[in-house]
Amino acid sequence: MFGAFQTALIEPTELLWPSAAHLALTAFLYVWLSVERALSVLKQRNRYADFARPGGDAGRGARVAANLCNQFEAPPFFHMLILALVLAGDPVQGQLWLAWVFVFGRVLHTGVQALSDAVLLRGFVFAINFSALAGLWLSFFFQAFSSA
Repeated sequence: MFGAFQTALIEPTELLWPSAAHLALTAFLYVWLSVERALSVLKQRNRYADFARPGGDAGRGARVAANLCNQFEAPPFFHMLILALVLAGDPVQGQLWLAWVFVFGRVLHTGVQALSDAVLLRGFVFAINFSALAGLWLSFFFQAFSSA
């Protein structure tokens, strides 16, 4: 059964959904950070000029800003891979599953990082989504080299 899960071909465009979901998360974080900054200014904890330099955010705004920055670390490798899998034209069900695990891991990582100080939990969640990304890359290379 696991073999069928790994080798069942899917439509290449199905892989675009996890990619779109991650882009939606990133857009949501931009809005959330803007709201956090506006509230900080309204409560007179910051001035808008404070945000002109890195590190101008405080409290939850700083955690949201840090998480937004995290979306430009490992995720570009995810989007690059999704594009390669779509263009290669023969993605399998297991790759789609790993793509969704990566995205759900990013959502969980966002919640843990932005709403708590649970660093160990954040590390655990990161390990899950990093493992999913590594698995995606390994499956891509295995597919590429085995068909050559």
